[in-house]
Amino acid sequence: MTAVPVGALPTPAPPRARRPWAVISAAGFLGLVVLAAALAPLLAPYAPDAVDLSASLAGTGGDHLLGTDASGQDLLSRVLYGARTSLVAPLLLLLLAGVLGVALGTLAAWRGGWVDALVSRITDVMYAFPGLLFVVLIIAVFGAGITTSVIALGLAFAPTIAKYTRSVALGERSKPYIDAYRVQGMSGLRICVAHLVPNLARSVVGYLVVLFGEALMSLATLSYLGFGAQPPSSDWGLMVQEGQAAIVQGALLPALVPGTAIAAVVVAFNLVGVRAADRLGARR
Repeated sequence: MTAVPVGALPTPAPPRARRPWAVISAAGFLGLVVLAAALAPLLAPYAPDAVDLSASLAGTGGDHLLGTDASGQDLLSRVLYGARTSLVAPLLLLLLAGVLGVALGTLAAWRGGWVDALVSRITDVMYAFPGLLFVVLIIAVFGAGITTSVIALGLAFAPTIAKYTRSVALGERSKPYIDAYRVQGMSGLRICVAHLVPNLARSVVGYLVVLFGEALMSLATLSYLGFGAQPPSSDWGLMVQEGQAAIVQGALLPALVPGTAIAAVVVAFNLVGVRAADRLGARR
């Protein structure tokens, strides 16, 4: 039997990775939503606050592709303009929560001792206190509005991010390069700002992406309850609340259109967020 040279053997092709069509579709959908929000003045057929009582609760048609609400306002135009608030507000919320949470989590992991215990007790108290009740209390003191809702929810989300940051920072703090910088005489603040926090960025950003859908849903809930965006805003949560009364008259579109938009964007962000978190965590 003649031996076959090793070089002559065919190299088996690596198994083809299954393409995440769901994630790709979700990312494409989110891209279209962001583009539509940015181009709302060009795409919307009507002004979002244009009232036409003669077209009250009109169904889908050539003049109104998605119908109208009780005031005759075009639902497509309102959804396009409302995407701006519904997408930007969660970003600002997570930015505020991220700054506070990362600062507290890094401080607790770096200092340890009584500082770590104090931060842990504060976050435990925040967890024990119902988040929605905490937000409602802040709104009751400072008044309803989208700005107050963003700040209140940012404070409510901060403990969760702080706990996650602390757990990741503890593992990063034990690595040899931290001791090397200490031996060089570098201050703890400089080490944290210049080296520790940047090395946590991938994990923290991935975690924030996962939280985006929850932040959007929380803001929509506050708007639905009357604590968030106020009329004549086109916020999606407020649109659901305003369209609820029309259901009794058999008109489902005023509540169904913005509700579907909220559900679709939240599901898409959850799909993309989990995938992004996995990839960012694998690359650390």
